[in-house]
Amino acid sequence: MGIYVSDLRELIIKPCLEAIGDYSETAENLLAGTAAQESGQQSYCDQTEGLGIYQITAEKHVETWDKYLIQFPDLASRVRGFASQQQFLKHPHSELIGNLSYATVIAWMIYRANGVDTGKPAEVNNLAQLWATCFNNGTGCARNIEEFITTYRSTILETDSHKLVA
Repeated sequence: MGIYVSDLRELIIKPCLEAIGDYSETAENLLAGTAAQESGQQSYCDQTEGLGIYQITAEKHVETWDKYLIQFPDLASRVRGFASQQQFLKHPHSELIGNLSYATVIAWMIYRANGVDTGKPAEVNNLAQLWATCFNNGTGCARNIEEFITTYRSTILETDSHKLVA
């Protein structure tokens, strides 16, 4: 099972960022690149405790809520709105696997919590640097900027819009 890059961008990432008032081309490209890199993370990291296409650990998920979103009740409410009504209460971490919109918003909250600056142009080198410095998904995997650049170029910049990202 997979999702095409074009669908991930148009149907998940862009609407999510717009709904929380954080849309920018850089943010959209950063999340698309993050999904491509993290969903293929077995190639650069032996640890597999992350969940979903962004490979966010259960611990990082809890930390994002307890240390970051708790400071912003209105934002937390909007983020909670992306989660399933009943499943979130029963199995909150499963939302990172089965709910792409929710996983995307949580991934963006990790970036926000780490002070991501989307003011730079959406060039692949800038995106790779932002990913390496601001996306701590809790897996402890080393961040290899060159590998992100390679993955981004082969997956996101590929002219075939029907390239699978995950």
